[in-house]
Amino acid sequence: MTVPVLRAMSLEKSYAPLTAGAEGLRIFRGLSLEVGGGEMVAIVGESGAGKSSLLHLLAALDAPTAGEVWCGETRVSALTAKQAGAYRNREIGYVWQFHYLLPEFTAVENVAMPLLARGDGRRTALAEAARWLERVGLAGRGEHRSGELSGGEQQRLSIARALITRPKLLLADEPTGDLDALTAERVFTLLQELHREQGLASVIVTHNLEFAGRCDRVLRLREGRLVPA
Repeated sequence: MTVPVLRAMSLEKSYAPLTAGAEGLRIFRGLSLEVGGGEMVAIVGESGAGKSSLLHLLAALDAPTAGEVWCGETRVSALTAKQAGAYRNREIGYVWQFHYLLPEFTAVENVAMPLLARGDGRRTALAEAARWLERVGLAGRGEHRSGELSGGEQQRLSIARALITRPKLLLADEPTGDLDALTAERVFTLLQELHREQGLASVIVTHNLEFAGRCDRVLRLREGRLVPA
């Protein structure tokens, strides 16, 4: 039996109250999720339901109060901070709603950052970044800084940065939420194409129900659990 790329089992996440006598916050209640290679899963839900918090647990940006997260044979929820950083660089491509590009660096340097961070040589990293810029339609923009790019170009750049390490798992948090309708369509179509090309397991958080419906499965985060939408 093939092991799913991603498994989240009986996740709980609670936060202690900020003041004495106040009630704590419980976000997840026995939440479970499995995503196989080549599968694109959309997660929808009301604002404040915990969709971004869930992606943070899957990416080892935060730790669950209880339960486990696995990526292949790696028990993500048990990693140290240093191990978690290496795991993200090796196994995960993360696309945020806001691109978080480094304004002092060029487009090609921004895309190359994950490779440089793990110790690849500068020439090799920049050459691979240039190939990814071409793939996302930004071949002529490599020497521009992020502030010189449009919103759609910035998001395509962030997708290239997320996938340059050839991860198994793509996590995207409202990747089209800050874009106009036409640009959002182009960015989502690009995500779908790259998902298929790379054989990724992808989890996409979105408020756009039309985009969600184009994924293999749609799950709704409601009352701390994922249910079919």
